[in-house]
Amino acid sequence: MFNDLFSLKGRIALVTGGSRGIGKMIAAGFLSAGAAKVYITARKAGPCEATAKELTARYDGECIALPIDMSTVAGCELLASEFKKRESRLDILVNNAGAAWGAEFDEFPESGWDKVMNLNVKSPFFLTKALAPTLRASASAERPAKVINIASIDGIFVNPGETYSYAASKAGLIHLTRRMAVKLIPDHIVVTAIAPGPFKSDMNRAARDHADEVATRVPVGRIGTDEDRAGAAIYLASRAGDYVVGATIAIDGGIVYANPGIKGSGWDSD
Repeated sequence: MFNDLFSLKGRIALVTGGSRGIGKMIAAGFLSAGAAKVYITARKAGPCEATAKELTARYDGECIALPIDMSTVAGCELLASEFKKRESRLDILVNNAGAAWGAEFDEFPESGWDKVMNLNVKSPFFLTKALAPTLRASASAERPAKVINIASIDGIFVNPGETYSYAASKAGLIHLTRRMAVKLIPDHIVVTAIAPGPFKSDMNRAARDHADEVATRVPVGRIGTDEDRAGAAIYLASRAGDYVVGATIAIDGGIVYANPGIKGSGWDSD
């Protein structure tokens, strides 16, 4: 009964922003769990193709590069079209591609707002919409298709950094996850989200370059690993996560839900 609970044997997945960072961790995790094919996207062809070659050599399944800029609706539709040329069904879609922008409140530019909102909120919606026919082709009551949106703990709590559009976009994506789940669950498409905390990546340079310092602010005392990140995605993508619908799971070592909060004189209990 439980032998294949976390297996992705034979599944076809698409991971946006899969050439590096969290997306690469997830793609590798899916292949290690038995996925037959994992398509990855990135704006730059070189890194995308290099990652696909690396992961294909490492695992039994195949990693396939689809280097496309999906920051516009046209880009999302192009990606969906290219995928449909190759596959008639899609078992797992991971909306991971994202952008961040930091600037002081009085200096925050419109370009920093639009770039982040377009890639972090608009693209996941329109790509899922464009790929819905292939998700429906895969989905059944016994084995639902999966859409996993990669949000952030910055969409749940207030980060002291002045990343206004990023925080707003991730909070929006978390609620969009719930709304899409309502719409798609009758089609046996399960929509969920993951909110990562500190993991080494080009987007999270603090965790990448100052891991020990960042770890002091994490209740478990360390930053996240590849296994932490991939494990959450495998759980939601596999049979193990079939009954988790519309939820956002924080993978953050306890920052959001196991943090003592306000500290200092007058607040401490001891």
